[in-house]
Amino acid sequence: QVQLVESGGGLVQPGGSLRLSCAASGSISRFNVMAWYRQAPGKQRELVAFVTSGGSTTYVDSVKGRFTISRDNAKNTVYLQMNSLKPEDTAVYYCNMVPPTPYWGQGTQVTVSS
Repeated sequence: QVQLVESGGGLVQPGGSLRLSCAASGSISRFNVMAWYRQAPGKQRELVAFVTSGGSTTYVDSVKGRFTISRDNAKNTVYLQMNSLKPEDTAVYYCNMVPPTPYWGQGTQVTVSS
């Protein structure tokens, strides 16, 4: 199976930006839909954004206009550019396919706090 390794998280003040990366151990070009998910403390994991092989993107309402998902099939990498971050964006962020495979990575922690 493809292994996914997320990186790029950290502590940022409200209004700040972060760029997350998800590196796959194998080719992602065969996966039609790649996505970012997040899980906040005490909450269920939610789908944040996804991108098709053709480049079409979809976002959950709470991040529209602030987050941008992209993929580079040549580098087997998926990105999430996060701008205008809010405290409610605090969560562990994961990448996976849609629908998700059982093989989740370790995620990357994003903490938005002053």
